[in-house]
Amino acid sequence: MSDKKILMPLEEIMGERFGRYSKYIIQDRALPDVRDGLKPVQRRILYAMFKEGNTHLKPYRKSAKTVGNVIGNYHPHGDTSVYDAMVRLSQDWKMRVPLVDMQGNNGSIDNDPAAAMRYTEARLSPIALELLAGLDKETVTMALNFDDTEYEPTVLPAKYPNILVNGATGISAGYATDIPPHNFEEVIDATIYRIKHPSCSLEDLMQWIKGPDFPTGAIVEGKEGIVNAFKTGRGKVVVRSKVEIQEEKNMNVIVVDEIPYEVNKADLVRKIDEIRLNKNIDGILEVRDESDRTGLRVVVEVKKDANVQNVLNYLYKNTDLQKNYNYNVVAIKNKRPTLMGLMEILDSYIEHQIDVVTRRSIFDLNKAQTRQHIIDGLIKAISILDDVVKTIRASKDKGDAKHNLIEKYEFTEKQAEAIVMLQLYRLTNTDIVALQKEHDEIEALIIELNKILDDPKELRRVIISELKETKSKYKVPRLTVILDQIKDITINKEDLIIPEDIYITVTRDGYVKRISPRSYKASEKTVFGKKDEDVLVNVFAANTVDKLLLFTNKGNYLYVPIHELEEFKWKDVGKHISYMIKVNNDEKIIKSVLVKSFDLPCYICLASANGQVKRTALREFEVTRYSKPIKCMNLKGEDELVDVALSTGEEGLILVSEKGYAALYSEELISVLGIKAAGIKGINVAGDRVVGISAFLPTSKDCLILLSEKGYIKKIRLLDIPASNRTSRGVLIVKKVKSNEQRIVSAFTVNDQQSLHIIDNAFVHHSFEAKHFNTTTIDTRFASMVEGVDNILMGLLDDVIIAKKGETEIKPKTEKKVIRLDEPNLFDAAAEMPVKEKKESIELPEVHFYDEDKPKKFKKLTIDDVLSEDE
Repeated sequence: MSDKKILMPLEEIMGERFGRYSKYIIQDRALPDVRDGLKPVQRRILYAMFKEGNTHLKPYRKSAKTVGNVIGNYHPHGDTSVYDAMVRLSQDWKMRVPLVDMQGNNGSIDNDPAAAMRYTEARLSPIALELLAGLDKETVTMALNFDDTEYEPTVLPAKYPNILVNGATGISAGYATDIPPHNFEEVIDATIYRIKHPSCSLEDLMQWIKGPDFPTGAIVEGKEGIVNAFKTGRGKVVVRSKVEIQEEKNMNVIVVDEIPYEVNKADLVRKIDEIRLNKNIDGILEVRDESDRTGLRVVVEVKKDANVQNVLNYLYKNTDLQKNYNYNVVAIKNKRPTLMGLMEILDSYIEHQIDVVTRRSIFDLNKAQTRQHIIDGLIKAISILDDVVKTIRASKDKGDAKHNLIEKYEFTEKQAEAIVMLQLYRLTNTDIVALQKEHDEIEALIIELNKILDDPKELRRVIISELKETKSKYKVPRLTVILDQIKDITINKEDLIIPEDIYITVTRDGYVKRISPRSYKASEKTVFGKKDEDVLVNVFAANTVDKLLLFTNKGNYLYVPIHELEEFKWKDVGKHISYMIKVNNDEKIIKSVLVKSFDLPCYICLASANGQVKRTALREFEVTRYSKPIKCMNLKGEDELVDVALSTGEEGLILVSEKGYAALYSEELISVLGIKAAGIKGINVAGDRVVGISAFLPTSKDCLILLSEKGYIKKIRLLDIPASNRTSRGVLIVKKVKSNEQRIVSAFTVNDQQSLHIIDNAFVHHSFEAKHFNTTTIDTRFASMVEGVDNILMGLLDDVIIAKKGETEIKPKTEKKVIRLDEPNLFDAAAEMPVKEKKESIELPEVHFYDEDKPKKFKKLTIDDVLSEDE
């Protein structure tokens, strides 16, 4: 036993063994040979059937008999693997030109398995014989089989480039191959052209071979991908189903009659039906598979009022109605796996054909010369027939007769053998003429064969002639349509969403819920579900096609398609928005905007704690990818975003600081910047911080509400606040009292028709009417304290908590003149407003006035321009 021990490191043993295994499966299992396009198992199946005479000229034979023959003589593997390979060779939806003609159930395009091999029968197809023709003339190298009992071919002669015609797929150790089928006639034409023009370019070859030709037809898009594949062996094309849209009285119908290569039709139909059942897209009524023996047909019925092209585009994107095919042309060349382009494949095939024709010519030449030699002997023997007969009769036996003929008449061994075996009837005068004629024919054949062997041009002429002959036998029309450009598929996502009126709630901590009107109405006396220290800050009456923008303190915003929000009840806490969009723990939501259309001429105004402001067009906030927060303001250092306002482009802005300063000026002084810009200085807040920004119409009678942390409120008419320079500190609008300093926590504009909502530090909600608070001038202190509120956490408007319990119908509030940030129907209202022409903005001095002729513009005035108090 000690003599049998292997003293080697395990990694060396495993490496050496796995290396041998890998070499075997690369060379002799999974990858096709570039010369005949066959894997070993396929080659052995064809050879076994050919050797047994199981051709199309004879009756079918049981598949089990062929499988047993292959396993017993050539391929010592499982019967299932051999039968599966045999079945694939017979499937006309997998092979462009099937090599096996099978009778019985050989599977289906729905991936149904074939019947057991004891039930099916098979024989070689006519075109398969073109791969095997010439095997009996020593055209290829033969090798011993696994038990050294007989020989098998290492490659087939192959009268056409099968590797391109039928393609191949396979996975081995470290290598994989994906070669699509191509058109039989086009491949032969390209091969002939390459033989005639060895130095031709790829562009020249592509005049003949246009691209892949799948047995399932369909449409291939992307000439650039085909060119790359033909040039390098790698390339990507788009394969799209062939469809027809039919308009009927009550519906539109999408009819699919060709699908991409190697797509499981049953799975495709199932996937489309799942989309219908899950209502991923609105409009699909029914999906039916109407395929029969005459051809493939899948019918998708679509609602009459649905956008049928949009539905089709969605199916292209989300099912195998369209898929990518990636060329990966790896084949065995000189016993090595090689990535090859079209020209290298054709050159390898042509080189193989040169070798095959040369070997065949040598075989035929030897045979012809041998026959010529015998005929010469027979003719000579007949010319001295009496002497030859006398010599044979005088001999003791056959051997002695041969010896005597060689000695007396100088015949060779082969000639003597032919003479003694000659039948008496061959001695007639007619047969002598036939021998002379055969001699002349053989002489001409020998001259022709020598010419083929001596002249490379003549050899190539023979190859071209045989390729043309093969092409003429089989007519294989192109099935796949080739298009140069990849058609851009655009999906209008709005059309895919089922419009539905709903309610959206947003809390300060970022919990966003979608609530159905039915659930909302049923929860009239139910407490809103939230965390203990969270606050409901927005209730939007919305639609599933709307979008929600959530702004965070880190200068980011979250783009939330409302139809993707999960539905909860009013009393449920719901989920944090991070389940949809990953948000860091230190990132808090400060404002939300409901968007019905990004095409409106509106602007988002952003303000940071350090006084930076920026104005960005609303359309820039629309994105297609929204899996993470998107930058909307580039903040520096410890700065953070504190407030957001929305304007029409012709409004005034007011920024309020924590210490009671306010800067009021036209929004036109703020440049319109890109979404990732840092902004410009909007107010000087040295030792202070901004708490709010609001937009207002110059002619409005709105007031500014200030709320302090100690529970005080101050209401100021906007008309009483002087305008300021953009970069100044602004105007002090609250008189400071050292004995009772007040820090402002909320500042926003309000009209007397609105309600005011205050959340105190105990998270108790208080509601007040704005008109019940008296207005004061800017030179007064906080005088009035909010009744029942000791410490204020934040203030909200009626526009925020606008939805009334039991309300199910969503109506635009077009009667409102002021466009508020938090208004649920904000963009409905904005769409109703006239948009004025933009004019040059003028900075206001200390005194300002609103020109009645131009109610939305600021006018520069002097003291002399001010008339009576009434005016």
